[in-house]
Amino acid sequence: MSEATGLDWPGLMRAGLRDLRLHPDQFWALTPAELALMLGLDQARPGMTRARLEELAARYADLPDLSGPGGEETGD
Repeated sequence: MSEATGLDWPGLMRAGLRDLRLHPDQFWALTPAELALMLGLDQARPGMTRARLEELAARYADLPDLSGPGGEETGD
């Protein structure tokens, strides 16, 4: 696996060129998401759960709106 990108380029190229029988120009024209879909890798990712949503909401909580009615800060 490439440490710089985290992608296994030799493995991805083998899968695309040998297993999917893509031509090199077809392989390199794909986005990583498209290649993952073609390889069936998207099925391995779990969906959003209530617990994960709550974790993200706590981590990235909305900040209170400090602006007044006209959109300007009130300075309270």
